[in-house]
Amino acid sequence: MPKRGFLIGWIIVFFYSALSLRAEDGYRLWLRYDQIENDEVLARYRAQIRSVQIIGESATMVAVRQELDMGLSGLLSQEISFTGDEDYQLLVGTYSPDGPMSEMLSPNDIRNLGSEGFTIINKEINGRNTIVISALHDIGTLYGTFHFLKLIQTHRDISNLNIVSRPSIDVRMLNHWDNLDRTVERGYAGFSIWNWHQLPEYIDPRYIDYARANASIGINGTALTNVNANALILRPDYLQKVKALADVFRPYGIKVYLTARFSAPIELGGMDTADPLHAEVQEWWNRKAEEIYELIPDFGGFLVKANSEGQPGPQNYDRNHAEGANMLADAVAPFGGIVMWRAFVYSDEEPDDRHKQANNEFEPLDGQFRDNVLIQVKNGAIDFQPREPFHPLFGAVEDTPLMLELQITMEYLGQGTHLVYLGSLFREVLESDTYMKGKGSTVSKVIDGSLTDQKVTAIAGVSNIGTDRNWTSHPFHQANWYAFGRLAWDPEMSDRDIANDWIKMTFSNKEAVVDTLEQMMMASHQAVVNYMTPLGLHHIMGAGHHYGPGPWVSKMPRADWTSTYYHKADSLGVGFDRTESGSDAISQYHKQVTKEFASREDIPEKYLLWFHRVRWDEKVSSGRTLWDELCYRYQEGVETVEGFVRSWNDLEKDIDKERWQHVASLLQIQLREAIWWRDACLSYFQTFSDMSIPEGVPEPAHDLEYYESLVYPYSPGIRPRW
Repeated sequence: MPKRGFLIGWIIVFFYSALSLRAEDGYRLWLRYDQIENDEVLARYRAQIRSVQIIGESATMVAVRQELDMGLSGLLSQEISFTGDEDYQLLVGTYSPDGPMSEMLSPNDIRNLGSEGFTIINKEINGRNTIVISALHDIGTLYGTFHFLKLIQTHRDISNLNIVSRPSIDVRMLNHWDNLDRTVERGYAGFSIWNWHQLPEYIDPRYIDYARANASIGINGTALTNVNANALILRPDYLQKVKALADVFRPYGIKVYLTARFSAPIELGGMDTADPLHAEVQEWWNRKAEEIYELIPDFGGFLVKANSEGQPGPQNYDRNHAEGANMLADAVAPFGGIVMWRAFVYSDEEPDDRHKQANNEFEPLDGQFRDNVLIQVKNGAIDFQPREPFHPLFGAVEDTPLMLELQITMEYLGQGTHLVYLGSLFREVLESDTYMKGKGSTVSKVIDGSLTDQKVTAIAGVSNIGTDRNWTSHPFHQANWYAFGRLAWDPEMSDRDIANDWIKMTFSNKEAVVDTLEQMMMASHQAVVNYMTPLGLHHIMGAGHHYGPGPWVSKMPRADWTSTYYHKADSLGVGFDRTESGSDAISQYHKQVTKEFASREDIPEKYLLWFHRVRWDEKVSSGRTLWDELCYRYQEGVETVEGFVRSWNDLEKDIDKERWQHVASLLQIQLREAIWWRDACLSYFQTFSDMSIPEGVPEPAHDLEYYESLVYPYSPGIRPRW
């Protein structure tokens, strides 16, 4: 029987060749290996790369060869010779002290690469300028291969390379909020790509391309199932399906993780309790871990949402989060597994300020977790809002490993239809200064372990991937998946540089196209903040589906699920007072951050209404009243999108017809909805300010009653309630 890796390889080659028969639909993501259009650049590369020598025969090295074959033959439109002799211009292999690569490289060439790092250098071998891609492990060589292909896709000079790259963070993973019935919670790109019904027998080629795409940007983990977990995924028949996916992903360096439902011992094991201190419960999880690792030796571990939004957890048994997490951590520890315990929690009792909930529950437990437990913390304390100040836990917990959770999917950012580049949002969070160990203690330094001594470091992004042909619904949302991977590898990277690479790999290297799209992408996050939640407003979207504006939402089962809870608008002003005179949430930050956020003069204006209650007629930094500034910010957001429409129209002749038409249509939706957000929000807040809309801002097209009457019961991405 042929080896599974061999079969997977032929599936890749066949499937990729079939793509040439299709229109440009975005399926290939940033791994587009079409012939280079610039004749001068093409001629230069053709002369530099005609023959390749690959050393190694593992499944990962087979993937290396297949990627180079597809990439180089496609980009250069010439046959690439994979030679077995000394006549080569590109040498690719994994270094070992007694292996063949040791004859070409010195220990200095590969020093400090770690388990995943790589080096790409030019070296004279056999009298020829040779490009050498190498690493200490095969997966590093694969990462180096993708990096090298990116250099060619983006038309970089490859004649004098001296690249050394290794990831700053150990675990770089996607969290799929995918349900076993293939619906996707907060998913806006179709259904789940995991076809559980046909697994393990049928391996969809899409799984392989998913692995390729993730490996190309350094993502090395995937949590397959929703954090609102279903215990069935731990059943033996489903574990066989998980094993099939793990086998596909392994050559690409990707480990699988599962969400663990805390009540699984009751639901699957027939027990009367899931108490984490109960010996039989502990033994049930120990046996389950053994069962999983027997099938999947490199299983990554568990992701857990507990005692939040109705999910069961240790508090059901009067135990704390540490006791619950440690039970699972002990089960996977003998196999090298980890537990990621989400900090998105809030009790059944309504707090005085939801912003404070996670710190209230986790700060007292600092130092009580096992060293293979990471607390997974959202970027902000509320819930993936268009803009949030960084979560105070990042500066408050020093003796427990923390990992960052970012949302790649667009729950609060227009969902599947608005062009919003999240590299800017991610960069804003990562460079926020927590002052944990003094000035310069950024969130990125907290999560990469450089400020604390933690066993493992991690970062997660909530996936925006679905069965839509182009994976992410909006073609530009691919850039957010891409940006997450690049920043997970190197949190200090420039979001602009990442956007530049993505444009060149996805659309074109033409200067006019790159400049125009880069400007659009870099302006897009601020644009959506302006037309949705300017000046620190937050949580004013429609209820349940989170689609469209809903600042009037006031009747929900809990007050902290409503919009009025967060903006507190009345005839005097608007904003949530989180200073000492209000909820005092600012005291959960380091004193330097607290001082800045508490001061009306020093607080960044983008967070003004997040932390302060401000009178409508009070002057802000522009010299305008708060009301006028709010109106102008909403209008500025709309005008930015109008600019996107004009810019995209100017590129009609430079973009393939299919994707140009798709994005053009989506931009019309975005413009219509930006106007909707502006008009609905200003109509609502004007009832409190009782002030005129200033010159230059159009009057709302309808009255407030009209906007309040709009309903959207079938918006995508809502968790099924059956």
